[in-house]
Amino acid sequence: MTAPTAPLAPRPEILAAFEAAKGFMPVDEGLALYAAACEAAALGLPLVEIGTYCGRSTLLLAEAARTADVMAVTVDHHRGSEEQQPGWEYHDPEVVDPVIGRMDTLPTFRRTLHAAGLEDRVIALVGRSPRIADAWQAPAGLVFIDGGHTDEHARADYEGWAPRVADGGLLVIHDVFPDPADGGQAPYRIYRRALDSGAFTEVSAHRSLRVLRRTGPGI
Repeated sequence: MTAPTAPLAPRPEILAAFEAAKGFMPVDEGLALYAAACEAAALGLPLVEIGTYCGRSTLLLAEAARTADVMAVTVDHHRGSEEQQPGWEYHDPEVVDPVIGRMDTLPTFRRTLHAAGLEDRVIALVGRSPRIADAWQAPAGLVFIDGGHTDEHARADYEGWAPRVADGGLLVIHDVFPDPADGGQAPYRIYRRALDSGAFTEVSAHRSLRVLRRTGPGI
């Protein structure tokens, strides 16, 4: 029996939910992520996201997972990355817990999934990425790195999760800016590390989104 072919775009209601959700990924990069997730889902393995925020990109991974009957897994401590803290450019006071005075994007994320009807396709792991990576030993069809953008956090996400990408699976990295004038360099540095390792080969580039395939051992 031939496996079902994933559609070129998510269902209109899912794309609308993606556009309405809090987050920073533009539509064209989201569609490129969805296409990569659909391809990787054909391996029959989980699709793993590092950096959930409010679930904008999670919706696309969950929709791709639904078409292939696999699970999307998303990892975040839900306290916000460096640039999302009070006083910084991407701070959103609507996701601050009024009781403890700290960011908490988990309730918004859960509402995003519920509204899209995709809760049953997502496993949400709440905690620090390196600690969860230490406990996660299973292979993944796709790993999407979109977490903290300091060198420390990007490196930890890469070292913790790139080894989980299965043979033929995809490593996707967001916010890759070769020119420092366009954005921070930490995601670009782990992208270069992946290529220089010989373990990954670039498949495609869509603005700041890079899609790489595992073609060899190591990281």
